[in-house]
Amino acid sequence: MIQALLFDVFGTVVDWRSGVAREVETFFAGSGRKVDAWAFADSWRAKYQPSMEEIRSGRRGYVVLDVLHRENLDATLAEFDLADTVDDEGRARLNRAWEKLPPWPDAVPGLEALRSRYLLAPCSNGSIAMMARLARNVGLPWDAIVGADIGRGYKPQREVYSASAAALGLAPAEVMMVAAHNFDLAAARKAGLKAAFVSRPDEYGDGPVGTPDLEPSDDWEAVVPDFMALARTLGAAG
Repeated sequence: MIQALLFDVFGTVVDWRSGVAREVETFFAGSGRKVDAWAFADSWRAKYQPSMEEIRSGRRGYVVLDVLHRENLDATLAEFDLADTVDDEGRARLNRAWEKLPPWPDAVPGLEALRSRYLLAPCSNGSIAMMARLARNVGLPWDAIVGADIGRGYKPQREVYSASAAALGLAPAEVMMVAAHNFDLAAARKAGLKAAFVSRPDEYGDGPVGTPDLEPSDDWEAVVPDFMALARTLGAAG
């Protein structure tokens, strides 16, 4: 019955932590300012969920993640005593770090194998613009882009999943959500989607932002260590 796969992106498809840290380190190289790029990346990311919760709760109307990332960047620069060193142009450039995140090693070959049989699309909290640029920059072979902008909300809100399935012209039961985060899969299942758990134990590295889901929390339709294993499980690879 499954005709399409939707993917969480940050942490599941791409390594956000090392990617952001790399861009921060490059940005400040030669500036004369000593910046702990890993700590900066962790602090920036730590503001991610709280900023989206303002929208999920209804205290703020929907704005794209690019805007929230920029606001969180401004706060992080101030936190690291760097606010007076980065102008608007520099902040805009640094904010595009989220469009350059490296895929996990199995991600692109796994997606290409899966695409031989299924429609593929990100179901991310990232905007359509962000996801399109990220795909072009790092070679993610999507057939479409759905997610937060389609549902006008942020995961794990139900409408993000249901609107994403509808945008592909499919019933929820014809769509599988793929994620490294059990809460994401639980929300997708409540919206009627199938669910596949992919382990990403290195998502947070040694940082303080979160703890990876090392094991599935439910009887998801698929539980795999990587995307190539998912392709084999779903009959899309030899």
